[in-house]
Amino acid sequence: MGWRRDNPATDKRRRAHALGLNAETLAAWYLRLTGWRVLKHRYKTKAGEIDLIAKRGKTVAFVEVKARKSRRAALEAVTPASQRRIVRAAKIFVSQHAKAGFYTLRFDVVIIRPWALPERIVNAFEAQD
Repeated sequence: MGWRRDNPATDKRRRAHALGLNAETLAAWYLRLTGWRVLKHRYKTKAGEIDLIAKRGKTVAFVEVKARKSRRAALEAVTPASQRRIVRAAKIFVSQHAKAGFYTLRFDVVIIRPWALPERIVNAFEAQD
């Protein structure tokens, strides 16, 4: 039998991944409770991943979920590079779901902080062509 060494870096990544999954689940429930229907959870494309895709009325929102200790840290984590990745993945989603083109499309961010209700930032960024 081999000896297993604990790797602090691996453990830290594993905890961060679990925190992210929990935050996405909490954000999905928050959206449902505020009248949204979650269409996709962790939608993966070759361009990247969208945490949540939700629909309410004639609006489809591509939602990035950030779990951070502060609002500022969460907003800083939505970098221009991550915005481009989300926009590219959203374009793939729209190309694969023809009806999506008939909806108002937007990019929201849901911030999950300790001991606070989730905060949704509507139209957090725009798609840059």
